[in-house]
Amino acid sequence: MNDNHAPDPEVELARLRAELDHVDGRLLDDVRDRLNIIARIADLKQRHAIPVLQPARMQQVHERAANYAHRHGLSIEFLHDLYALLIDEACRVEDLLVDGDPPARQRLADVGENRS
Repeated sequence: MNDNHAPDPEVELARLRAELDHVDGRLLDDVRDRLNIIARIADLKQRHAIPVLQPARMQQVHERAANYAHRHGLSIEFLHDLYALLIDEACRVEDLLVDGDPPARQRLADVGENRS
């Protein structure tokens, strides 16, 4: 039996995709914000000769993500892989900034100024 009152699947799909696009925008904003905080951390580490690589902190971040995955029914492996990417990028950015790469520092400053 065909329900004439059912929403058009294409309209519903477009609505859901728009909702997903909105969430993706927030996710990307959060990644940008995370990198801006990492730049501030790199500055602090450079000023106080703190090593970029902090294995205990990396472990803490992974454990927090695993606990979140467990509590919310998400894949622990997926969140581990996601945070591995985020941590790798954090270390790459910190290395550039701690080593005094002025173009990298300016790019991050520009990103922070272009928040919208």
